[in-house]
Amino acid sequence: MKPRFLVFAIACLMVLVAVEVAAAQEERRNVSQCQAIAQSIPQATFASFTGPAPVIDAGAINQSVTLTYIGHSTFLIETPGGVTIATDYSGWYSPPQAPMVVTMNRAHSSHYTLVTDPAIKYVLHGWGDVPGEKAKINLVVGDTYIRNVTTDIRGGFGAPQQDGNSIFIFEVAGLCIGHLGHLHYELTETHYAEIGRLDVVMVPVDGGLTMGSDSMSRVIKRLRASLILPMHQPRPLQSFLSMFGPDFDISYAPTNTISVSLLTLPKKPLIYVAKGMQ
Repeated sequence: MKPRFLVFAIACLMVLVAVEVAAAQEERRNVSQCQAIAQSIPQATFASFTGPAPVIDAGAINQSVTLTYIGHSTFLIETPGGVTIATDYSGWYSPPQAPMVVTMNRAHSSHYTLVTDPAIKYVLHGWGDVPGEKAKINLVVGDTYIRNVTTDIRGGFGAPQQDGNSIFIFEVAGLCIGHLGHLHYELTETHYAEIGRLDVVMVPVDGGLTMGSDSMSRVIKRLRASLILPMHQPRPLQSFLSMFGPDFDISYAPTNTISVSLLTLPKKPLIYVAKGMQ
């Protein structure tokens, strides 16, 4: 074989190997650590989890994620790697600058918009854009893995609308952060299995527009998150808080922002009421 052809063959082989390695790394990165770690939770069956458990970077435990309550169901999530995410984005409550990612739910116009700033790179719908298909989010943006778990909502005349809401889950810096969206029904065991572990959860509080305080409190207790961030409607807040006993701490924040890392998660579950929800 002539030298130039040998060099060409070796170069092609190196390209193929590099592509396979990159694909393998991407596939591994898309494995949910929140599902993997949560397999030890009683009564949870993780039929959807396949592949090796992801390894958390040792440096991630010192990295903080900042969550700022913008209003209604919109939080701005800022990651150590500079990714910015606005939840249930409708344009009514907007961050100071256009985020990189927005998530939406179609239950009400205050939770989504079909007109977005062109500067927003990723617009993630919590409902299926194709009739009969549910939303399936499986996306890595910078240092953040974003996925969803769909739930039904009440449609016209109270009839269930299948998969009309998504619980968005953001896995970053070793944390599992969940946004319940416009949750209308209590979660099933299948839902809990698909969600996995949550360290931080953003929960709609409204006295019944989504679910009543009793039902919503049962969901929160079952999720067992360390940090609970109420959102949606301030008026029914006290009714929601009254559902929690001494096993939970309650803190009224002086600001609308909190930074959290694996090292700073509360040892006892904390309901942290941002300034805008008081």
